[in-house]
Order: sequence, then C-alpha cells, then structure tokens
Amino acid sequence: MDLSRQYAETLDAQDPIGHYRARFYIPDTELVYFDGNSLGRLPLATRERLREAIDREWGHDLIRGWDTWIDLARSVGDLLAASVLHVSPGEVVLSDSTSVNLYKLAAAALDARPGRRVIVTDDDNFPTDRYVLEGLAATYDLELRVVAADIDEGVDPDRVAAALDDDVALVCLSHVAYRSCAIADMVAITTAAHRVGALTLWDLCHSAGSVRVPLREAGADLAVGCTYKYLNAGPGAPAFLFVREDLQRELGQPIWGWFGRRDQFAMAPGYVPADSIDRFLVGTPPVLGGYAALEGARITAEAGIDALAEKGARLTQYAIRLQQEWLGTSLALASPADPARRGSHVAFRAPEAWQICQALKAAGVIPDFRTPERLRIGLAPLYTRFVDVHEGMTRLRDVVESGTYARYPAQLGRVT
Repeated sequence: MDLSRQYAETLDAQDPIGHYRARFYIPDTELVYFDGNSLGRLPLATRERLREAIDREWGHDLIRGWDTWIDLARSVGDLLAASVLHVSPGEVVLSDSTSVNLYKLAAAALDARPGRRVIVTDDDNFPTDRYVLEGLAATYDLELRVVAADIDEGVDPDRVAAALDDDVALVCLSHVAYRSCAIADMVAITTAAHRVGALTLWDLCHSAGSVRVPLREAGADLAVGCTYKYLNAGPGAPAFLFVREDLQRELGQPIWGWFGRRDQFAMAPGYVPADSIDRFLVGTPPVLGGYAALEGARITAEAGIDALAEKGARLTQYAIRLQQEWLGTSLALASPADPARRGSHVAFRAPEAWQICQALKAAGVIPDFRTPERLRIGLAPLYTRFVDVHEGMTRLRDVVESGTYARYPAQLGRVT
C-alpha cells in the first residue's frame, strides 16, 4: 500500500464529490476536523440564509414571516424524505429534538399495540434512547427486554429475533451504532419484528446523510434522527421523524399541541389530530434551525447519498489501513472491518484513548472519545479529504510514538 501524502492527494484529485468542500466555512486550513459525526461543519449557504432570515424575514417582515415559515417543517421533511431517506413526501417532518421525537413515536407505538407488554432494545443503543424507553417501561409497567450487542460489531439480527415473541409491542434500535459505527441489518430485524406483530422504531442519527437508509426496503414503521451531524444543520438544530404513510392515521402521539391539530387556527376546543404527518408536530417550530436544516439537506441531496456513502467507506478504509500500518500494535480497531457494515466514522481502542484524544486536539486534530477506551474519528464525506485523513493519522502516529499523551490527565472531562 502507498502510504505517501502524494497518494492521498491523487485520491482527492480523483474524488467526484471533492468540490463540495469549497461550499463550507473552513477558516483554519491547518486544523484536521475528525468530528463531523458529532457536529457537522457550517455550509456557506446556511450562513447566508440565516443572515437573510434574520435581517429581512424577522427584521423587516416581522409576524408576516409566518406566511412562509408555517410550512417550513414540512418542506424540510419532504426534502429529507425524497433525497436523503428515499421514502415518500409526507412521511417525514422536522420536529423537536431526537429524544422528544423518540418518546412521541415510542409512546404512539405502544398505544397501538394494547395488551403487549414488552419493548426490545439493545445494551449498546445510544443512551438517550435507552433512557426514554426505560422511562416509558417504568411509567406503563412494561418489560424492557435488552439484547446483548457486540460493542465493536453491533447488534446481531439473530439475537434480536430470539428475543421476540407475541408479547413484544416495539423494537427500538439504532441503524448505525454511535460507538463503533456498525450498521444494523434493518431489513432482517424489521422483518423479524413484523413476523410477531411488533412495530419498529429506528434511530437514524448516525445514518442520515452518511449511508443509505433502507426504510422503504425494510418496510420500517417509524424512525427519528438529528440534523446536526452529517446533515450539517448546526448545534441544537431540530430533529426529524418518519412515520410510514399507512400508519399515520392509526397512531396518536402523547403530546397534544396546536401544530398537530387539524385546522389549528380555528382555535377550537378539543384536540382533533391532523390527518397527515403533521399530527406528530407539537408546538411552534424553530424557524432559524429549520432554515439551517433545509440548507444542510439541500447540499446533501445535491451530492447524493450513494456518492456520500461510497466516499465515506473509502475514507474510513484508508484510515484503517494507515492505523494498521503505523499503529497496529498501539491501537486496536473497534469498528467492523468490512466497509459494507460500517458508516462514516471509525473507532480505535487503547487504554490511553482519552489522553491520546486530548493530545491530538493540542496537535490540531479534533476527534472525540467514547467509553470504554474508544477514540472516534468522523470522516464526513462532504468536506473531509483523503489528505486530511493522511495528515490526521500522521499526527496521531506522532502523538502515540512520542508518548506525549502521557502529559495529559487520565481523568475524563465533562464533555468527551
């Protein structure tokens, strides 16, 4: 394998979507950003769109802006549906946070399966997902059945299937594991859940904008996801939810807000849910965050999910090869080796991972850390270059081989 920087430059020159990097705000060209799986970079179009929204729409139009803003959540949802998630317009809407959306859809699913008393998830699901499900199980006196997942290889469809029976109401899992980036077999798991009459709820936070999401092929029922990772909508940007069209009138959500009511401006007494995906809205949607999500979705749609997934697989595979050649005795791969089973980040394991993470930041590389002992590097294909991977892995090698990481405290900080 060619380990030279020139080889990485050749890969960048041949990259069919490499030009998208120029459409992001990158003020520090020496910084290697390996954390797009936690917070995506700022698109230049978003900066301009928010300035226009603040100065003209909010500043000048004032309340008249709602003539435009009222449909923003559906507009973003339809764009995500058609170009990112490959489902139908009217099946996705921008709303609330991922945690709130997960609660709404999980509660709706449980209500739609009366008499069933089991929720299935896995022990490596993202913490907020597990907490929300634990809370629902405690509130309604249900059983939360937890399947053991391999921390590096992800959840096994056969183990999930073995945990299913006629008492299961809901199966809730992440499509891409937050820690290892392992891709779950959505089709096999959804098929197994439907075989026993259960509904499925998928967390797409590490999927949307980085890999193809087979909601339609799987016949998936419900999904939630954030927009601030690979969709580049900014910190705290609103999340989205998906409800398959034929389920929308069957499901009722637990938070009855005026944006989810039919004929909301009639201000009528009593709650009558909208007949569409709008019934899963609650209160006034965030307009500035909605515009940021719209611009992030637009650039993702333009590049195309297939191209993004293909480049993400090549970027992570390149990083793994450099790790194996340079650091194979110091860092262990903590993600699936098969690129078809891995999204757009990769994890490495070492007892000193937290200290290495801090030393890397001081060396101008921004990764992140996840327990236990995992160094994660997120390689967002819209703006990450192969030369960035080469430079970041070179600095990682220097940090590890020099032992400079030992100068940093082993005690974890509040934000990892």
